[in-house]
Amino acid sequence: MNWSVVIPMILFIIVVFLVGIYASKATQRSDDFLQEYFLGSRQLGGFILAMTMVTTYGSASSFIGGPGVAYTVGLSWVLLAMSQVVTGYIVLTVLGKKFAIMARKIKAVTLIDFLRERYQSKWVVILSALSIIIFLFSSMAAQWVGGGRLIQSVTGLPYLSALFIFAISVLVYVIIGGFRAVAITDAIQGIVMFAGTLIILIGTIIAGGGVDNIISDLKAIDPGLITPYGPDHQFSAAYISSFWILVGVGVVGLPQVAVRAMSYKDSKAMHRALIIGTIVVGVVMLGMHLSGVFARAVMPDIKVGDKVMPLLAIKVLPAWVAGVVLSAPMAAIMSTVNALLLLVSSSIIKDVYLNYIKQNASHQRVKRLSMGITGIVGVLVLIMAIKPPDLLIWLNLFAFGGLEAAFIWPVVMGLYWKRGNAYGALTSIIVGVVSYICFSTFIPSPFGMHAIVMPVILSFFGYVAGSLLTKDVDVFQQNKIISKFWSV
Repeated sequence: MNWSVVIPMILFIIVVFLVGIYASKATQRSDDFLQEYFLGSRQLGGFILAMTMVTTYGSASSFIGGPGVAYTVGLSWVLLAMSQVVTGYIVLTVLGKKFAIMARKIKAVTLIDFLRERYQSKWVVILSALSIIIFLFSSMAAQWVGGGRLIQSVTGLPYLSALFIFAISVLVYVIIGGFRAVAITDAIQGIVMFAGTLIILIGTIIAGGGVDNIISDLKAIDPGLITPYGPDHQFSAAYISSFWILVGVGVVGLPQVAVRAMSYKDSKAMHRALIIGTIVVGVVMLGMHLSGVFARAVMPDIKVGDKVMPLLAIKVLPAWVAGVVLSAPMAAIMSTVNALLLLVSSSIIKDVYLNYIKQNASHQRVKRLSMGITGIVGVLVLIMAIKPPDLLIWLNLFAFGGLEAAFIWPVVMGLYWKRGNAYGALTSIIVGVVSYICFSTFIPSPFGMHAIVMPVILSFFGYVAGSLLTKDVDVFQQNKIISKFWSV
């Protein structure tokens, strides 16, 4: 074990842990546990909002899985990855003020709170909660795997030991501190991610003898590595273009990202987050994925893609610098795990338990259950991560697609189209999720595009058709909803 690499990572984990524990004091003092634990009392400033969006979205797939795929397929994956630059801008522009105003008006704590008030349907809530739980378990498992593999690569420990160390380091402060602890530690982690990306990219370029020399080496290995379509032309123009829906536009439908759009303090904070978030995402996505490609020239014999970044950092950087830099993917993974854990537990406690099982549960009972369910979810995901796939990015992208297919139109159309109703939302969720699973399983590249495209299109028509065909079913209820959401 190289302690010069390990010690900076340990120090980073300790710092994040202590900051999270300190932030948890606000949760203990709060008079409104749910608002504080799951939403930080809606007090995020622009910088923290930007960083918590970046770090929530920039996960193990961005720092471990993505560069691993880039190592295998070359610059084509960098082109695909750069479609993520617009994520924060699109989320805050499309949802932005309107979503935050409506969420405050109805006192929504979660995305499903908004859907419940907007559609007044138990089945919309239950299907939404199930979609979040099912797909986010896949996404969280990817993060657990990423954290375990990172610690394994750096320390030489067996995978299972590394996985348990990662799980324990994250679970404690998330369970205790809630959203505020997550948001504050996200700001620290975002800074580390930004700096670490620049350092490892520069170190890789120097180790490879400059960009020109690296490109020549890549061309000698496989000319397809330096084309937009990858080796053997595996990515078509249609597939590359359609990827914008999965990791660009469609991110509006991700509950873990959308909930950030209801947590900021004021308009000034939102506008600042638009600028900061776009810059940071651009640097991180370009830098990490380029490093993954360039690593192929520096270290051409890596067998497991998910180990590319740890091994690269150790090779091209001084040991203590590598330890600091490897805190960047650890930061990304930890922050995403934090957000997803809270999202799943809020779906269970706030959206199902308090709405349909025990509406008058005491403050202390809600508090104990929230922390307990967060811990149980973490343990279940840990069990799922014991036998990981070879490239965790595919697990993460599958979860992304499922959530987007379920939520993008009930959220966006629910905000902007008054005639949308519960039948439209139900149709959209069912059509989106079922068609996404079918396309992913049987026709993963329909018409040369990513599997997410057709489900998003079909779920849109499902929303519109379901709403229009049932517009006269409950006119009184629909008028009440319109009055509540659109009255001045």
